[in-house]
Amino acid sequence: MDVKILKNKTEMSKAAAAYGAEVIRKVIAEKGSVNMIAATAPSQFEMMSFLVKEPGIDWSKVTLFHLDEYIGLPAGHKAGFRLNLKENFINKLPCQLAEVFFVNGDTDDPAAFCAEMKKIMADHPVDIAFIGVGENGHIAFNDPPADFDTDEAFLVVKLDEACRRQQLGEGWFPTFDAVPTHAFSMSVPQIFKSKVIVNVVPDKRKAQAIKGMLEGPVTNTCPCSILQNHPCCATFLDEASASLLSK
Repeated sequence: MDVKILKNKTEMSKAAAAYGAEVIRKVIAEKGSVNMIAATAPSQFEMMSFLVKEPGIDWSKVTLFHLDEYIGLPAGHKAGFRLNLKENFINKLPCQLAEVFFVNGDTDDPAAFCAEMKKIMADHPVDIAFIGVGENGHIAFNDPPADFDTDEAFLVVKLDEACRRQQLGEGWFPTFDAVPTHAFSMSVPQIFKSKVIVNVVPDKRKAQAIKGMLEGPVTNTCPCSILQNHPCCATFLDEASASLLSK
């Protein structure tokens, strides 16, 4: 894993966007299109603000996949990742994307949705994934102990208490009981299939997870530790999120 530590969140976000943009330009030049995954947590918003301004990207050649979504929230809910992905990324692009595959959190048939997405993703090998890490070490909504062995592209997952408290602490919900208990999540193996992963993780509250990711064993009790084994993962940290590292 290639690790870059920047002074603050803004410098980290700008560097991550520049790195990702270069990958996107290169892939478009080589094969004419890009399949891309985007996370939608607040940790990604500033990076996205830089990415949409990167020059020389024909976004009409980019197909976008959404990582995760709460089950039961309508598409326009302020905490919904569909809304945040639109407001912080899609609506700010200079042109329409080739296609967008949202995670439909209010579907009446979760099993059918997961089956459909498995087929779609099999036809769209992912070139680049922009992801982050949760306070509990999750990637997407794969809370510990995460399933490292599933062959499904998307899962219905139960959110653990640490994950739900993070969502409350970030101000998305008025009370802990209002935080949904279940979500759709792209699986760890599906994320791992991405040819390039850009992992963007700011803030002191993520420092313990980052220590586990980089200095601990690869274990499903710290899901992000699996990134140690990815052949092309660039992790961008600020000094706060890197503050517990021994090196």
